[in-house]
Amino acid sequence: MAGAVSTGAFPELTAGNLGVRLALSGADIDAVQALRYRVFYGELGARQSAETRATQRDRDLFDAVADHLVVVDHSLGDGADSVVGTYRLIRRDGARRAGQFYSAGEYDISRIEAHPGAILELGRSCVDAGYRNRAVMQLLWRGIAAYVFHHQIDLMFGCASLPGTDPDALAEELSYLYYHHLAPPEIRPRALASRYVPMQRLDRAAIHPPSALNRLPPLIKGYLRLGGFVGDGAVIDADFNTIDVAVVVQTDLVTEKYYRHYERQTREIAD
Repeated sequence: MAGAVSTGAFPELTAGNLGVRLALSGADIDAVQALRYRVFYGELGARQSAETRATQRDRDLFDAVADHLVVVDHSLGDGADSVVGTYRLIRRDGARRAGQFYSAGEYDISRIEAHPGAILELGRSCVDAGYRNRAVMQLLWRGIAAYVFHHQIDLMFGCASLPGTDPDALAEELSYLYYHHLAPPEIRPRALASRYVPMQRLDRAAIHPPSALNRLPPLIKGYLRLGGFVGDGAVIDADFNTIDVAVVVQTDLVTEKYYRHYERQTREIAD
């Protein structure tokens, strides 16, 4: 199953040898799916189907309706082998073609879908083991900000993962997220009843917020730094060996420096 190829919503943004842009070819998307396989299945131990094992690619039906953000290392060349990071981006039209957003398999996102403005689902984020540093994460966020700016997105959302499938082992982290970052009711996803795992596993007074925040995965901390919220209820994803939380970010709360950077690059290109 191939993915959707973008014509490019914004020019490539660069930082040294690294660049971030949208996937522009079938080879790019194949490289994205190979990277996701190495990280999700090779490193994190996700459960493989026979097809996944045979192809060594992480693929699903949503790839064909998504834009795929990629970080490339030009020191490795300009081909598909240079892809070292990725994010999957799905807008309303893509979800309509797929029948739903990916997150709808875990959460009731009807309040988000009822939002009158443009919405964007973020997912399938991963970075090659040799590139997990601040520079790459900042570049991914610059790419997301450029995409949001181009498509005038009002609200971003998606599922973010914590490692393991035992919620009690993550009791402080889940409780911290619930008590300190629960989304406002009007944009709050709720885990589907059949999959709902309570997040408030400890009393609020028993939580040490700095410690809980420090133990969160970098991706979730990144969402929180952008003013993000979480939904009500966690979900155990046994196939991917994770516990998922729903994350919501209002783009008017996204750090202004990302927009200033994109506007500055746009002006430089225009000049």
